[in-house]
Amino acid sequence: MTTVAKNMVDTLVASGVQRVYGIPGDSLNGFTDALRGSGIDWVHVRHEEAAAFAAGAEAALTGELAVCVGSCGPGNLHLINGLFDAQRSGVPVLAIAAHIPTSEIGSGYFQETHPQELFRECSVYVEYAASPVQMPRVMRAAMQAAVEKKGVAVVVIPGDVALADALDETATAVRASRPRIIPSDDELAQAARLLDEAKRVTILAGAGTEGAHAELIALADTLGAPIVHTLRSKHFVEHDNPFDVGMTGLLGFASGYKAMESCDTLLMLGTDFPYQPFLPEKAKVIQVDIRGERLGRRAHLELGLVGDVRETLLGLQPLLRRHDDRGHLEEALAHYAKTRTKLDDLATPRKGDQPLHPQYVARLIDEIASDDAVFIPDVGSPVIWAARYLTMNGRRRVIGSFIHGSMANALPQAVGVAASHPGRQVVAMSGDGGVAMLLGELLTFTQNKLPVKIVVFNNASLNFVELEMKAAGFVTSATDLENPSLAAIAEAAGLKAFRVERSKDLRKALEEAFAYDGPAFVDVVTERQELTIPPSVKLEQAKGFALYALRTLLSGRGDELLDLTRANLRQVF
Repeated sequence: MTTVAKNMVDTLVASGVQRVYGIPGDSLNGFTDALRGSGIDWVHVRHEEAAAFAAGAEAALTGELAVCVGSCGPGNLHLINGLFDAQRSGVPVLAIAAHIPTSEIGSGYFQETHPQELFRECSVYVEYAASPVQMPRVMRAAMQAAVEKKGVAVVVIPGDVALADALDETATAVRASRPRIIPSDDELAQAARLLDEAKRVTILAGAGTEGAHAELIALADTLGAPIVHTLRSKHFVEHDNPFDVGMTGLLGFASGYKAMESCDTLLMLGTDFPYQPFLPEKAKVIQVDIRGERLGRRAHLELGLVGDVRETLLGLQPLLRRHDDRGHLEEALAHYAKTRTKLDDLATPRKGDQPLHPQYVARLIDEIASDDAVFIPDVGSPVIWAARYLTMNGRRRVIGSFIHGSMANALPQAVGVAASHPGRQVVAMSGDGGVAMLLGELLTFTQNKLPVKIVVFNNASLNFVELEMKAAGFVTSATDLENPSLAAIAEAAGLKAFRVERSKDLRKALEEAFAYDGPAFVDVVTERQELTIPPSVKLEQAKGFALYALRTLLSGRGDELLDLTRANLRQVF
């Protein structure tokens, strides 16, 4: 007889799943044993949180279902943070959460939890399989929900149920459908009328523009519209784009902010851009999104359209007249060129043994990395340097925890990308805080022979948190990191490791690390007092920095204030 666990694995095989991320446990014995000889690879991580992040990263790059597992109680609870990230990023992940023996549920048994309740908020589907009679229907329903709703599905199954004989041995394939979703003719006509009447159109292009590059460029040309992109759309929008004017928001810079602030009509395409203070206050807003529930939740809309961006633009383009006045576009492009020059001027080496400018580190990573590299920045300041200094070409990708915003995402997401894309260069741009949080995953790279390149921006602080505290007027007192040599730790874990303390040594270290046939780690000592200014400094932030300055002087930390002031002047002027 086939066990329930074997039937679950057979269903995964039939659906094209190639690997499972996790840590074994006795409640998972039936499932992990069924994987033997199935053709599905077991990717052994050191923390279940990493398993969920790795699965989410694989799904983000492939668009296909990825799988992670956790044993009962604490084992599957560790999945939650990574699953929240996958759910909020809208990628299809199946999590198999093992449960305690059926006979013990409700008794306060060892490691007992109620996972179906705990996972409900971070999933599109969660169900408890209490009996073999529920399988394989629950398994198929979970997988179908994950691929169609583009989110996380969780199957909760006790170990004894997984080991029981299957009552139904059917193993059918589950695949995502590819529907065409386009607004009605009347809605397209209304959008065309609003755009034709507009004098200064700006496009905000989000992750939903994937696969619509040609249509997006054609639209911008017709409308004479600058294109502002989000971080999640950087790799879809930025390359071969004469209308691109950069980003806005907390990670962006002045040209993107100005292009949006000065428009009379904003066209939001496939974006749920969350930062309302960076949206124009007086412009008419038209929003296109494949998920109707997102329409209008960030800005008051003149028109909301439900549709796939590419299909919508194909339907909209023939209805539009060409805008001959290119004044708004030319102003935005000129401002972008000026802003870009200022940003590039910051990415310079330093003399002697001064800590390196992080901008320079990011610039050299960009220069040395391969043409199809996948970059994964940690949440915090590495995301800013990735957003501002990595250049896209249509083949490179940038992924991260850009919506959930979890620390320590880079290492585990690199596991998923490297495991699912052998031969492709994967560059983790980590913070020292992020590396320390999931340090055990360095062993995952060596154990699974994953040739990831890790570059650590080591500024001995939780740097982005420190900046937020200063902007709010607080003297920082809890953000210091007492780091040992991170390179020495990486070397002990089996990675090729480099420690860089001078600008003149960086290029050679990166070139050797990126050329190394295996996992490599570059620990770079970077400047701590490197201020990252958003494109528009609000009055509250200015007040906060003034209050911080006063408190810092009163606390006797004037040297820190002087260093920060120098960094501030360097970025502004």
